[in-house]
Amino acid sequence: MKHITVVTPCYNEEDNVEEVYRQTRAIFAKIEGVTYEHLFIDNASTDRTPTLLRELAAADPSVKVILNARNFGHIRSPFYGLLQARGDAAILLVADLQDPPDLMKEFVDKWLQGTKLVVGVKPTADESGLMFTIRRSYYRTVTRIADVKLIQNFTGFGLYDRQVLEVLRRIDDPYPYLRGLVSEVGFEAVQIPYNQPRRKRGITKNNFYTLYDIAMLGITSHSRVPLRIATMAGFALSGISLAVSLLYLLLKVIFWTQFSAGLAPILIGMFFFASVQLFFIGLLGEYVGAILTHVMKRPLVVERERLNFD
Repeated sequence: MKHITVVTPCYNEEDNVEEVYRQTRAIFAKIEGVTYEHLFIDNASTDRTPTLLRELAAADPSVKVILNARNFGHIRSPFYGLLQARGDAAILLVADLQDPPDLMKEFVDKWLQGTKLVVGVKPTADESGLMFTIRRSYYRTVTRIADVKLIQNFTGFGLYDRQVLEVLRRIDDPYPYLRGLVSEVGFEAVQIPYNQPRRKRGITKNNFYTLYDIAMLGITSHSRVPLRIATMAGFALSGISLAVSLLYLLLKVIFWTQFSAGLAPILIGMFFFASVQLFFIGLLGEYVGAILTHVMKRPLVVERERLNFD
């Protein structure tokens, strides 16, 4: 029989871990021809999440638990958990239940038919119109400038065959952008759309910094277009500056006594060019930071404890 590992990353999800376990167990009870195990990877939660996971592992041998030594972030910990999956395939299912567990049955059906990669995409979501517009605009922008064709509205929720997992493991990326790596490895993905509901229990762990972090990671990992835009903008702005300076010189020569440039154009131009320079220096810094992360080669995660592993 085929064996599947459901990987659930969690951080301070005491309101959801038992429910996501219960729903997962109910779903796989209806799927014939496969067995499963449920792997929780806890990112050093400060609430009752580790205690609840210990109780689940004590009551059910199919529950595996990895407790991280500290919080390694929302990017590294889920990816590490995925690489620890021992099944013939792995399903990445977050603990907040905003990705519907019911979709796992359809994932497994497609997989049993021979598909190596089945992903859930969320073209619609029950969130504020502003946030939804920002997310969609980001996905479209990254898709257009990326070196590979990325899957729009994909957050990592999906089924990964063992062959896909082995390729991801060989990449050895210390700060992996999973959404981009899935497209990078080249396996054809079957996309299943769904509407993402609002979180019912607990509070979201995402904030401006985490969203900015993953957004910039997606850009720096899979596109050099921003760097080329900076180069072209530098040439264009230098040409405009030269043209304007020659125009001012010509006007001053022709209308020597009548023409007075004043300080306003100088100040406006100075602040404009300074802001452009700072923007592109910051953008360049993002790429340098990405290079530094790869060079340092720190581990994805350091484990504190494992439960129910042979």
